[in-house]
Amino acid sequence: MITLTINGEQQKVVKELSLGSLLINLGLGEKPVVVELNRQALSPSEFEEKILNDGDELEIITIAAGG
Repeated sequence: MITLTINGEQQKVVKELSLGSLLINLGLGEKPVVVELNRQALSPSEFEEKILNDGDELEIITIAAGG
């Protein structure tokens, strides 16, 4: 298990988890999101290849359409 800080809250997850897998586990796999990993914005094309490490900090923002 590793510990991540997601939107300010610590969560334990299994090792060798990609960011894409984490988003699916959080129910955000199909939703448009903006993700910042350790204060660096990531492109959606990086989500599957980015492996999360113990102590990583994520900010995940869902994008809602509206008018």
